[in-house]
Amino acid sequence: MMNETLKVLETRRSCRKFKPDMIKEEELQAVLRAGTYAPTGGNKQTPIIIAVTNKEMRDKISEENRKIAGAPDGFDPFYGAPVILMVLADKTFENIYRYDGSLVIGNMLNAAASLGLGGIWIHRCKEEFDSDFGKQILKDLGLEDKYEGIGHVALGYPAEPLGEAPARKENWVYYIR
Repeated sequence: MMNETLKVLETRRSCRKFKPDMIKEEELQAVLRAGTYAPTGGNKQTPIIIAVTNKEMRDKISEENRKIAGAPDGFDPFYGAPVILMVLADKTFENIYRYDGSLVIGNMLNAAASLGLGGIWIHRCKEEFDSDFGKQILKDLGLEDKYEGIGHVALGYPAEPLGEAPARKENWVYYIR
């Protein structure tokens, strides 16, 4: 049994080479909206999304992420994606906020795939927002320092086909019936 949602879930792949073209505003808004409808523990809606489309800021975030990763000069950890969606969550909700933020990222990646966009989850968001660099971003946005970085979604148009899914591992599912 296959419907469009299941097809997207089975065919979504991480994109590691993006075209430099900015995505359409309607596409960005659709992906962001999908993120806001992710399930959250107790419907507390602990995450926030910081959508970065400004190239100068995007490049600063990329450089900060590169340094944290210890990657060589000139490497772009966002693979040229013109949009970076940073997901953070309210760490005062100790038992749920990381899970909530992860579901937001998953929703946005699947929404992007459904629209023909490329996306990839990039880590080191926690380290960015633990640093003075990230704290300044929060301050500039008028946000409290109660958020922990969960992850980034690099978003844009794929520069090449994303390929097929690898075979699923054996023993993925166990049944108790």
